Amino acid sequence: MWAEWKEIMPTDIIMPQMGESIVEGTITKWLKKPGDKVQRDEPLFEISTDKVDAEIPAPASGVLQEIKVTEGTTVGVNTIVGTIAVDGEAAAAAAPAKRSGPAPEKPATAKAEAKTQERSEEKKATSVSPPTASPAPATHAEEGEEETRSSPLVRKIAREHGVNLSQVSGSGLGGRITKQDILSFIEGQSSAPAAPAPASSAPPATTPAATTSRPSPPPAPAPYPGDVVPMTNMRRLIAKHMIESRRTSAHVHCMYEVDFTRIVNLRNKHKAGFEQRHGARLTFMPFFVRAAVIALQQWPIINASIEGDNIRYHRQINMGIAVALDWGLIVPVLKNAGDLNFLGLQRGISDLGERARTKKLKPDDVEGSTFTITNPGQFGAVFGLPIINQPNSAIMGVGGITKQPMVITDKDGNDSIAIRSVVHLTLGYDHRLIDGAVADQFMAQVKKNLETWSEEVG
Repeated sequence: MWAEWKEIMPTDIIMPQMGESIVEGTITKWLKKPGDKVQRDEPLFEISTDKVDAEIPAPASGVLQEIKVTEGTTVGVNTIVGTIAVDGEAAAAAAPAKRSGPAPEKPATAKAEAKTQERSEEKKATSVSPPTASPAPATHAEEGEEETRSSPLVRKIAREHGVNLSQVSGSGLGGRITKQDILSFIEGQSSAPAAPAPASSAPPATTPAATTSRPSPPPAPAPYPGDVVPMTNMRRLIAKHMIESRRTSAHVHCMYEVDFTRIVNLRNKHKAGFEQRHGARLTFMPFFVRAAVIALQQWPIINASIEGDNIRYHRQINMGIAVALDWGLIVPVLKNAGDLNFLGLQRGISDLGERARTKKLKPDDVEGSTFTITNPGQFGAVFGLPIINQPNSAIMGVGGITKQPMVITDKDGNDSIAIRSVVHLTLGYDHRLIDGAVADQFMAQVKKNLETWSEEVG
């Protein structure tokens, strides 16, 4: 008996702990609904923490029996957020049975109430001599239409004053009913006569209160059309970190123009063979990372960070690579980038980008960066002025690669104009730690590394 009872016990779905410092998570989306079949390790729901967004797999196969924590709710780690019935058929059959339990009595009761109401209405109809037309109740379609052309505040005011919104004309965009429209309508109703008085020979006496019109309130500004939606957890964290960085670091930027023609030609020559040999696309990002790594090794202050009144010089170069997502931005970290060759850099960058887009990053993947590179140029920006990724002291922005006429000086000092591939690099740095001369020398080294590239790409 105990064994049978144990077999039919549902499996709890818990909020996982995504890292030692993470104590809670927000469920952003359930990928299944109650009654759906799930397979073990199949993505079941998505969570957002203060480190990463991730898809959480199902702990067992069966049927999703219950969702205990709804989307948008934040709960602590190890909280039970749902259950899976291992015996899928039994769970699926139990759900309809529960829904069809004590329901039969309700139709009978409803019918009796309807008949009683019908008789009372007939009595009322016979007792009233001339039938008065009453406004028909709004249909579901009309109610839906009114919701689309009015805000929750307007609908609340209408309910409090018993106003049918179909009788109110809207002055907003697309006929939308504004707060001022509903208030003016209510005021007009209150000042209008309640019912026509019977005709008499003598005119009704007027009072000073009736003749004096009530001063109309000043028109309230019409609300700007649109919807108000809460920020996602990721967006709240981005906003928080950006403001904190601007308040923490003394931001200064410098920009350098780089002749990128050598690397563009090199990539065009080797990208097909590179992908065939290594199974990975040859992108421009590892060139920028490698050039920055070499310069950071020569200027370690750029790779350092401030801790109170002290400077911490990091032994390793942990390169943060900003990845743009459809739902925000995240900066996974390529650890020990100074120990990797070009192929290792390309594989590491591709892996982090793919796992960021598929929500497979772990908290350790986004911690410990010492320097960051962001690439606004992929969307066509000529250059950007990025905000420092704390606790880093510098961030390099990569602009778009364009063809421009440039003055080229040969070995003999002769000048000529040629069409070259050009990229603009910017460095945002914390002036509390890094002097302008040091930042410029660092960027000059990055520029030289790219323009005189001689390493094999593998």
